[in-house]
Amino acid sequence: MSSMLSPKKRRGIAFAALSVSVLLLSGCGSQIAVLHPEGPVAQQEYNLIVWSFVLMALVGLVVFGLFAYMIIKYRSRPGIEKYYDPNLEGNKKLEVIWTVIPILIVIALAVPTVQTTYALKKPPVSAHDPIEVDVTSANWKWIFQYPAQHIETVNYLVIPAGVPVKFMLTSVGPMNTFWIPELGGMEFTMPGANLGLWLEANKPGVYLGRGANFSGKGFAHMQFNVYSKSQSQFNQWVSKVKRQDPSLSLTEAHYLVNHQGLSPVLTFSSYPSSSVAQNSNTRMGM
Repeated sequence: MSSMLSPKKRRGIAFAALSVSVLLLSGCGSQIAVLHPEGPVAQQEYNLIVWSFVLMALVGLVVFGLFAYMIIKYRSRPGIEKYYDPNLEGNKKLEVIWTVIPILIVIALAVPTVQTTYALKKPPVSAHDPIEVDVTSANWKWIFQYPAQHIETVNYLVIPAGVPVKFMLTSVGPMNTFWIPELGGMEFTMPGANLGLWLEANKPGVYLGRGANFSGKGFAHMQFNVYSKSQSQFNQWVSKVKRQDPSLSLTEAHYLVNHQGLSPVLTFSSYPSSSVAQNSNTRMGM
């Protein structure tokens, strides 16, 4: 059927298909959390993604442009046998060009990547003092402990907006990854080790966190909501928990950590110090 279409119609069909693809792909962006940064850490990572995409797009345009140029210029035509010598070798100018250009591309990707990686090891610049949250992944639940407030939550997290949060991550059982896509990149949770991660939410809102490393049959349920509140609302939440919610006993803490199963959302006004998995771990990544 394609032989029955004129070149003009074929070009029109190709352009229409390309246009539809671009529209469909642009619509996908609204569903991808990492493309909607809601914090300074996520913004830096987003900028790196955009720079990488732009650089790769430029490389693609140049490659396909040269490809089109070659197949048009050196195509077979009546009366012209050949434009080039297929046995040509030893062109130093071309060899230098196709050696130097890839090196420059790697440098253009590596320099901002290394700079961003080291920058994210430091807390986000803020007028507020950071808070710390100890995070433990277990089968199949997330346990969050606030050392300063001495509060524990299970399967949900509350943080103050505009305040840097230092997460100290560990695991009881299989390793996992702690990830809040709209606030920043992921970090591993590993048994016997504390790995650090800085995140911050720009404004109040609700964000989805999840585990991103397969950890068994309950892996699909390793999700949690992150509630970012203003500082005053966060303080009110802490006061409410201290007044209304029960304390966590050592027996309950051991059961919560060691029981292999799902858990509902839980809140405790205090927890025994011996239940903190981070206390006996090797500190890494901070």
